[in-house]
Amino acid sequence: MTQQKPRPVPGVFKNVMVPIQLWLLGQGRCVGCGRDLGSGKSTPIKGVGQKIVCECGRVFIKEAKTNQYRRALLSEV
Repeated sequence: MTQQKPRPVPGVFKNVMVPIQLWLLGQGRCVGCGRDLGSGKSTPIKGVGQKIVCECGRVFIKEAKTNQYRRALLSEV
């Protein structure tokens, strides 16, 4: 009798990681390395806010209206 390999449960990893990433963004920290996003390179974006590139290379947007961070869309990179 052969044993079957356990299959990964879809969405479980995402269900664990998303709240942690939201918490880090709420603290103003990078979701990859945990560094303060205030220390990253900042470039103003007209009508949106600021584009911030962390030292690890991840790109974030700090929205002017809400003063909150979010991951940049591919079109914003």
